[in-house]
Order: sequence, then C-alpha cells, then structure tokens
Amino acid sequence: MTNAPKTAVILAAGCGSRLRPLTDLRPKPLVEVNGIPILHNALRNLEAVGVEEVTIVVGYRKNDIQYSCGNHFGNLEISYVESPVFNKTGSAYSLWLARHALLTGDIYLLEGDVFFELDALRYLGTVEAENVAAVAPFDRSMEGSAVVLTENGDIAEVRMKQTATNLIDGSPPLFRTMNLIRFSGNDLRETIVPHLDDLIGSGAVMSYTEELLSGLVQKKDLRIAAARCDDVRWYEIDNEDDLRIAEALFLTARNIAC
Repeated sequence: MTNAPKTAVILAAGCGSRLRPLTDLRPKPLVEVNGIPILHNALRNLEAVGVEEVTIVVGYRKNDIQYSCGNHFGNLEISYVESPVFNKTGSAYSLWLARHALLTGDIYLLEGDVFFELDALRYLGTVEAENVAAVAPFDRSMEGSAVVLTENGDIAEVRMKQTATNLIDGSPPLFRTMNLIRFSGNDLRETIVPHLDDLIGSGAVMSYTEELLSGLVQKKDLRIAAARCDDVRWYEIDNEDDLRIAEALFLTARNIAC
C-alpha cells in the first residue's frame, strides 16, 4: 500500500450497555472474539499496514484499556485521550476530543467495536481518492448507518438507523458503513475539523460522526469514495447476538494479523 497513513484514531469511549453483562467489568473494545479482544485485532491490523501512532479515545473503564494496550502495542506508539462525559455524548464528541491527532495529516479512523480482517484496511488503499470509507452490502441481518453510492463509487448519501425494512425492491442498493475510514490531512484540516468545531460548539454533543459526515457529503463539502469489501469478513459488535455471529464468522484465522 503506497502513501498509507502512519496515524490512526480509534473511538473507544462508550459503555457498551447493550452488551451487558459482558461489559459490566470490562469495556466493549476488550470483549473477545474467539479469544482475541476487538481492540487488539484492530491494533494488529493497523500495525500490519504500516501505522506507527494510534490515539485511542477512552472513557468507560479507561484504565482497563490503558493497561491492556499500554503505551506501546507491538511497534505502535499508543496515546490516550479521555472523555470524562462518555455517557452523555456521542461519537462526534469523542472525535472532537482527538482533534489534535486529526490535524497531524492523513489518518485512519476506526470505531472500537468492529472486528475485521486485514484486507478491509488494505482495500482502503486501492481506491484513488483523498477520503475512502470501507463499505459492504447491506443485508437483512444488519442495522445501522448505510450509504448509497454514485455510479463512480462515491458516497452520494448517508442514511442513519437503517434496518431490513429499508431494503426496498427498485430502490438504490444500500451499503453498510464498516466504520473504517481513511481521511486526507488536507480535508481534515480544511473541512472536517472546522465543521466538527462548529458542531460541538453549537452544543450538539450527542451527535454521531456519521451525522457530521452526512451533512458534509450532502452539501458537497466533502467527497468520500467507497472501498467495496464484499468478500471481507467483519462485524460490528453491539450485543450478544452480534458477538455470537462474529465468533461463528471468524472460526478460522484467515486474513487476521496475529
């Protein structure tokens, strides 16, 4: 992969209430899929594509994450940003707290509850665009943010809180966002961080990152291309059903950096 970011930001502050009781005594990013913590899998994959520095936004049971990952994880240098109001804010606020890292140049942005194969990050580097988001076909078992793509593979629209009922025959196909994005330093500096400042400054601290990006795409202030990851195994883990599905999906260690 050429010109791959050397820096990543991982949002890992949430309390994972839908995954209780597993998250009563540990944060969701440390829940294990077949013995591998979700966050450790992400860090190993980031290291495998050449990332050198990772900023992790922590909140709920922050000490557990800091103890588990330390200041160095393999060859990665790890730093932490604490959200003291993690239970009263959305992911956009966590992203805003890490804005110093966003201003350092090109980055990968990840959510701390996605278990994924290494190829998801590799595919982000195969698309010739400044900003690229990993997406996969939206199927009836999924729920969450989805996108509609243009004919040339750019994200035309971001739709929040989608479910199987939104899969309507004759409508444009939906693609699930995998919460793995590569952003260019220029767009972070000139567009994303200023709009993030405005959003949080307006008091919209419960906003999600997807809402921020949806507005920027809709106003054509930001172009985000899609990296199709149709053949990549991944799963966002929000509850125990998701965890069981992920463990079944990842019974073999194909394409996971171990």
